[in-house]
Formats: sequence, C-alpha cells, structure tokens
Amino acid sequence: MANKSVYIAEKPSVAQAFASALKINFQRKDGYLESDEAIVTWCVGHLVTMSYPEAYDSKYGRWAFDTLPFIPDTYKYEVIGNVSKQFRIVKGLLNRDDVDTIYICTDSGREGEYIYRLVDMQAGVKGKVRKRVWIDSQTEEEILRGIREAKDDSEYDNLGASAFLRAKEDYLMGINFSRALTLRYAYSIKNYLGLDKCVISVGRVMTCVLGIVVDREREIRDFVKTPFYRVVAGASINGKTCDCEWRVTPDSHYDSSPLLYSEKGFKAKESAISLIDEVKGSLGDIKAVVEKCDSKKEVKNAPLLYNLAELQNDCSRFFKINPDETLAIAQELYEKKLTTYPRTDARVMSSAIAKVIDKNISGILNYEPCAIFAKSIIQHEAYKNIGKTRYVNDKAITDHYAIIPTGQGLSALSSLSPTAQKVYEIIVRRFLAVFYPPATYQKIALELSLPNQKAEGRLEHFFSNFKILTGKGYLHVMDYSFFKKNEDAAARKQNKQDEDAEGGSDKEEEQTVTDEELFEYLKKLKKKDELTIENFEIKEGETKPPKRYNSGTIILTMENAGQFIEDEELRSQIKGSGIGTSATRAGILTKLVNNKYLSLNKKTQIITPTQMGEMIYETVALSMKPMLNPALTASWEKGLTGVADGSISEDEYLSKLNDFVTKRTNMVKDNDYRNLLKPRFDYVAKNYKAPKKSVKNIS
Repeated sequence: MANKSVYIAEKPSVAQAFASALKINFQRKDGYLESDEAIVTWCVGHLVTMSYPEAYDSKYGRWAFDTLPFIPDTYKYEVIGNVSKQFRIVKGLLNRDDVDTIYICTDSGREGEYIYRLVDMQAGVKGKVRKRVWIDSQTEEEILRGIREAKDDSEYDNLGASAFLRAKEDYLMGINFSRALTLRYAYSIKNYLGLDKCVISVGRVMTCVLGIVVDREREIRDFVKTPFYRVVAGASINGKTCDCEWRVTPDSHYDSSPLLYSEKGFKAKESAISLIDEVKGSLGDIKAVVEKCDSKKEVKNAPLLYNLAELQNDCSRFFKINPDETLAIAQELYEKKLTTYPRTDARVMSSAIAKVIDKNISGILNYEPCAIFAKSIIQHEAYKNIGKTRYVNDKAITDHYAIIPTGQGLSALSSLSPTAQKVYEIIVRRFLAVFYPPATYQKIALELSLPNQKAEGRLEHFFSNFKILTGKGYLHVMDYSFFKKNEDAAARKQNKQDEDAEGGSDKEEEQTVTDEELFEYLKKLKKKDELTIENFEIKEGETKPPKRYNSGTIILTMENAGQFIEDEELRSQIKGSGIGTSATRAGILTKLVNNKYLSLNKKTQIITPTQMGEMIYETVALSMKPMLNPALTASWEKGLTGVADGSISEDEYLSKLNDFVTKRTNMVKDNDYRNLLKPRFDYVAKNYKAPKKSVKNIS
C-alpha cells in the first residue's frame, strides 16, 4: 500500500496555496484534494471546542453556588456542530492506513497549534509521523521551505501545552467568575437598569481592559482645568517676527515665585501683565541680548516595521477602522501572498530573511505607487547592510518577524477593497523606509535676555527653537497616495498632536522653518548680539485632561501593559507579555462592545464605557478587584510564555490557576456586598443621559 502524506491547513484557501505549491496533479474530493502521493485537507477554523459544564453532569446546567467552583480533573472536548461534516472527513483522512505522515500546516502560532492538536486528540490519531510546517508567508518558496524544514511536532509540545492552558484559563475564569458574580449581583444590575435579564461576563483579559477604559474615563471626568498664562516676545530676526517664550531662570525676578504655574507661565493674567511691564520699562526701542544661539544636527530614523498592534493603531487613525477589521484585512493580505504572517508582536526582521530581502524589494518594482523607491534601493544596493541595523534582531522575535510585503501576489491587488489596498500601501511604505537614510534636521536653540527694569540685577529670559529639514531621507517614501495635500497636512498635524499627547507636555516647542534665508541668518547670530523686540503677547492656555482611548491606542495599551505597574521589578518581568496577544486583542475589544460594556464610535473610533460597563466595573471592584489589575493579567500571560519556552511546567501553572480560581470564586460565595452597590450605581448613573430610574432596593 502506498504511503501518503496528509497536509492539513487551517482554511480552504490556505490548503489551496499548499496544493499549488506542491505542483501535484490533485483531484478535488469532498473536503480534500488527493493525488497518488499526497492529500491536502483543511479545518474551517476550529473544529473542536471545550465542552460546557453540563456535559460533565446535568447538574452543572443549572447556575447555582453549590456547583461552584467548577474545576474538572479531566477536560472534555466535543466537535462543533456546524462543522461536524468536515471533522469527520479530516478524522477519516488522518486515520487512513495508507497515510504515514501528517504535515501540520495550520497558522504558525499558539492558536494554530491548538486548532490542530484538538483535532488530532478528538480524532484519536495513532502511529503517524507528525511534522510541523512553520512559515512566515504563503509564497510558494516559503511554503516549500516550510515543508522541507518541517520539524517533528513534538518539538512544539511546550507551545501546545501553553495553548491548552490558555484555553483552560479562559474557560475556568469565564465560567466560575461569570456564574458567581451573576448569581450574586446580576439581579441588582437588572433591577437598577430595568432590564429583562442580565449576565455578568468576566474574562481574564476582557475585565482588565474594561477597567483600563473606565479608569481613563474617570480621570477625564474628575479633571479640573487650570488656566495658565505665558508671555511671548516677538523678536525681529532678519525682517521677520519670531516668537520667543519667557521661561523662569535662576536670575529671574520670579525665580521660585508662588505666582508661577510652571517654569513657563503664571497662574494669573495679572502676573503676566506685570512681567511685560517690568521688561518694557519706559524706554523706546526694546533690545534683547542674545545669550545663546546653539546649532546642532538632528537625525531621525525610519520607524520600526509593523507588528499587528502598530498596524491596528495606524489603521484606526488613518482609516477609522477597528482592530478586528484591520486583522481581517491583514489576514486577507497574508492569504493572498501579499504580506507575511500578521499575528506577530515583532517589529524587526530576522537575520535569515534579511539575507534575501532583495527578493521582496524587487517584487515591489511592479507596485506602481512605490516602484520608484524600490528601484532606488535596488540600484544603490541599500539592502546589503540591513542586517547590521536596528531593523534586524533575532532576539526580538518569538514566533514571527514583522509584517512586511512579500513582493508577490500583486495580481490580487485589484480584487481587494479600497481600504485593504491602502493598508497594503502603508505596510509597503513602512518596509521600504527602513532601507533609506534617516531624515536630517538642523536645529537652533535661541536664548534672549532682557533686564527687569523694576528689579535691579535681574534678567528675564526668552527662548525659541527653530528646525529646518536638511535631508528628507526616508520621508521621501512616506507620502501616502491616499492623502490629498490638505488631508496630508491635517494627518501630519494630528500625528504630531498624538505624539505630543503620548510624550507629555514638557517637549520644547519648535518653529519649523522653510525660509532658508532666515535660518542662515539665525546660524550667524552670536552671543551679545542684539535683537529688537517688536511686541509682547500673553497666551492663555489651560491644562488638558488625558485623551480617551480609541480602538488603536487601546490595542497599543494592551500590548504595553507595564505602563500601569508601579513596581519596577514586576514591570520588567512582564515586559513583552502585555495583556492578551496579537491574535486575541481585537476580539476582546469586540466582545466588550458586543456585551454593551463599552461603546465604540464608528466614525471616530473613540471608546467609552457604557452605564452597564461602569456598573460591572463597580461590582468587580467590590468583589474581585484583582481582575481589574493589568499586572495580574499580564503576569498570567507571562506564565503562558514561560510554559511555551519550557521555564515553567504545565503542572505548576495549572496548579496555580486552579488555586486562584477556587479562592476567588469562594470569596464571591462567602461575601455579599449588594448593600454597598446602590450608592456606587447612583454615582455611575449621574454621568449618563436619562439614566433609568433606580428602585429603592436593588438587592
């Protein structure tokens, strides 16, 4: 009997890509393709899932405290009903006597490994050689390489163990915590809001994200705006008036003054007026002395390549699409061979791909919007030393390198939606930019002084920073075709505002100069030179609350959960773990919106909590507060990473998980805080329009 190999993919389209790459004359059958040498079949996503509690015993079908905590000794699994036919086909193929080798071609990651192992387990496969195909794109060359270099699947046992544990963790926390909190508190919420029914859904990641959004909303809500007043002098420089901002210095009359709001301004307008009066004095022309005029060069490198979180953030900003939509587009680009594997956290390339990266670039010669840049890179062989740059780092890669274009599949572009075409463009431009030199700027920091006429020996200092672009470098590549000129300017302005918001308010303001003659004049200024002050102006400002999250920034926030953790050691421990994974974050946000715990504005992509979401938050804060803590959630994710790399045993992790679930579930059973919820619900209700009328007794 002939020995055949079975290639099992995650989706039919991927199976077709493998069949094409193998270049075998396959015959199409029901649910698979077959030739004399090989069989290609597929899952349709998940074929097998964890069984609900009632599959263990009918008593678990009833939600009751006496059945909690529910922690099985042995977990049960079952075939998903609407895909049972495909499972039976796959099961039959995997167990055929003429099949001796199984090539596992599901997505190369934790979830893909889990999908296959569930099928293998449920199908009872015995006595077969199992080879794991691990690829970064679906190009023919990469598929053939993956098959050629396939390792025994036992080498991925730790990854498989972490996949099963992740599922058990979500299952145990979801079932036990959701049931316990629903039994104890759902009636209170239902009664308060006048709902027909209410279930309190709790999840390891979901509840933590809810907490992050609610906390931010309350920061904004409680924020008190504080006005402040800055003094700006208009200095005449080569016939142009340039703004120079006053700042307190040790020789200022206002050094350590209680009148200051900060080093740059005053609490009251009257103080700003007084300062102007003091430097103007009774003289005619006001001459400021140049104290310093420092010139330096600034180099700005192209940003790192896209990982999924960064791509989701940019797509939220540029195209106002949510992370789920971005992931779907990125998956489509991958399956059409246009880009590499999307579910990645890495923002760099591997040294292996860097050695042959000219193939990817050469393919882009046929992509009209960016062909000129690809041609320049090829002509100047700018790709040759990329391996020595920050864009290549094997240590920063776990499963897959960054999302980059393959240089192939361009014939599929016309079949893409307009938005998908734009997403492809930003991936291509971000990729090509790393082969270009940095953008260069010349910067000048100017410091002027004026004597304080009413405080002998005191000087008041005014500062200005100028910047001129001296070499566009990689910025040549970053002119997106989908922005009109006015839109492009608006987008750049918005990007700048976003960067400023993320970086804080202590950045020096810079006047970007396009007038080269003015800049040359500035460069010639030297200490003790004098400049005429044409006018003074008081600029009123006010402190601003933090920004609400949008669908992109919440994904980045989940990726960088360490920002919420004060303990430096713990923060360093979870670095790189974050909340959730690149594969799951978008789905978690979608679930929160679908549960009506969060509201997502489709036009702006701004995220806010709903009244019910805040009530769930209050309920969890009273009864199970650690579930709102990013440190706890990220530490669980770090533990799963530890299982995957072999530093933590499966038994050790499962024991800790079972203990945590048991302890927290029993705490809900043993404590009743319903009498404390009413005032908290009233506090929440006052922040929403037309809140439902509360009843006297919600318990």
